[in-house]
Amino acid sequence: MLKLFRLCQRFDLINRIRQCRLNQEKARSISLLSKNVEILPNFLNKEEKRRKWHENQGKSINLVYTLTIAGLLGVVNCDAILKMKNKRFFKVVQYGVIDELDNLLENIDVNIRHPLGWTVLMLAVVNGHYNITEKLLKKGADPNLGDNFVNINRTANEKGMHPIEILMVREEEFSTNLNNKATFLGFTALHYAALLNSLELCKLLVQYGANPCIENDAGHKPIKYALKDGAVQKFLEKETQKFEQIKKQKELEERRLYPLEERLKKFIVGQEGAITIVSETVRRKENGWADEEHPLVFLFLGSSGIGKTELAKRLAHYIHRENKDAFIRLDMSEYQEKHEVAKLIGAPPGYIGHDEGGQLTKKLKKCPSAVVLFDEVDKAHPDVLTVLLQLFDEGRLTDGQGKTIECKDAIFIMTSNLASDEIAQHGLDLRREVEKLHENRLSSEKSRIIDNIKISRKWKDDVVKPILKGHFKRDEFLGRINEIVYFLPFSRHELLQLVGRELDTWAKRAKDKHKIDIQWDRSIESALADGYDVHYGARSIKYEVERRVVNQLAAAHEKGFIGNGSTVHISAQYPDEADSAVIKLKVKNKGVKDYVEIDYMYTTKPESINDLENRIPISLLVDNLNIVLRRGL
Repeated sequence: MLKLFRLCQRFDLINRIRQCRLNQEKARSISLLSKNVEILPNFLNKEEKRRKWHENQGKSINLVYTLTIAGLLGVVNCDAILKMKNKRFFKVVQYGVIDELDNLLENIDVNIRHPLGWTVLMLAVVNGHYNITEKLLKKGADPNLGDNFVNINRTANEKGMHPIEILMVREEEFSTNLNNKATFLGFTALHYAALLNSLELCKLLVQYGANPCIENDAGHKPIKYALKDGAVQKFLEKETQKFEQIKKQKELEERRLYPLEERLKKFIVGQEGAITIVSETVRRKENGWADEEHPLVFLFLGSSGIGKTELAKRLAHYIHRENKDAFIRLDMSEYQEKHEVAKLIGAPPGYIGHDEGGQLTKKLKKCPSAVVLFDEVDKAHPDVLTVLLQLFDEGRLTDGQGKTIECKDAIFIMTSNLASDEIAQHGLDLRREVEKLHENRLSSEKSRIIDNIKISRKWKDDVVKPILKGHFKRDEFLGRINEIVYFLPFSRHELLQLVGRELDTWAKRAKDKHKIDIQWDRSIESALADGYDVHYGARSIKYEVERRVVNQLAAAHEKGFIGNGSTVHISAQYPDEADSAVIKLKVKNKGVKDYVEIDYMYTTKPESINDLENRIPISLLVDNLNIVLRRGL
């Protein structure tokens, strides 16, 4: 009953506050956006005109004091979270007490957030305090941080609070000028300045580095929230164009200094021919030397595990940076039946799932310029290829609801294992010819000779194209492909690189998870490279390292022979009676000077404790005596 009584009190408080507002001024509807943008909700409270803060500052402060006294029950949770100094900092900024602000700014984080998500800079902007905003910016406040406050209901669910409490805190400690039904996730200080139609604050924020191109969670830039044809909109439009132009110039200069080829080679071993073809084609598009009416289409051919998918991922990251929606991967083996075309573009009207849309169309709506990977396209049904034909030809796609998606700026990449055996064999033959010319190419570490291997056009026409035509059975589909890219088997030098990278990965994991240092010599790289299988590519190297090295490390760790502070040295030996190299592990535990071979310690069981003493130094035996006794050795 007590909880119900308090809840009724809160409802009564809200009603009295709203009645007070209605008595102070007449309300009418105001849209934040241009009149032609009607789908967005109003972000300001409905009132007779867009409220100018400097004219109503006294009324708002009186309302804040009313909320402070009467709404203590609604802010108990946030008061418990805020430290006194931080709470005082927010209050000083909110009320514009500039004299006291100077003392607080000396030893405080100017980018601190309120427990509900906003920063002090947003608080100063939304309350129209120009001088406070300027001081915060001079002290290093970041104008490009986004608001973590979503809306009343969602924030209440996340914080475990009642929506009325969230509403009271939002209005008391942030602003009463905002629509409590709107969503503010991702709003920057510039979004709020545009929302309040404050030209002075917009200029100040841009002067201190505010990015007018940042989009909020709804995908809108600050200019979307300015009044149509107003001074703020004209200013933001000019600054947005200027910022985008500067950004393009920086990207152009960055591409000159650090070309795409170098970026891709940092993550992809070998495949220099494939990297060159893709980089040259993308460069044409970036610099305006491509057909803008058609998207770029690639077909990647080669064996499994040779870098086709990784190249597509790295290309998407290069173009779109950290945008997760910019890389779309579809496994075409899921579209082997005719009816599964609906999964791609959406079911037609009257069928189940009509309102949900297709897997491709939904993702392309989010990012029409995405890099789209159709993995193993040769496994898809011919009707799916018909859909792709329209996509590649016209750069648009019509979903099951009849809506058209324009995606002429997208890059489409298909991968296939067709002719992979022929390509692999031809690549090996070409490499043998190169090895005859450079027999000692691995004898010197300094002399790294790049394989300048090129597949002749005659071989492509005579061998590969007939295979492609025989499978796809349509020349118009192959004719829409800008470049067919061939991925060749790895050379010996590239295999050593793969082994080195895989060992580096496991060494980092061992250091991070188990505090174990792992070292190795060149002999281990050569021994593991012998496990390469041309049909499985880099995956065969990965599995070889796991089988022959990681298995031994895991077993030694389980039996307690290596642990926190240990150093393990891995080497390869070539016994006369063995068909292949034998991987040996030597360990130096913490506080021990000498390395000890440990591979036989867990592959054979000693007959007695004396036998164990002969095999293991006494220091290592003492460290692991409890483990040895527990296992009955």
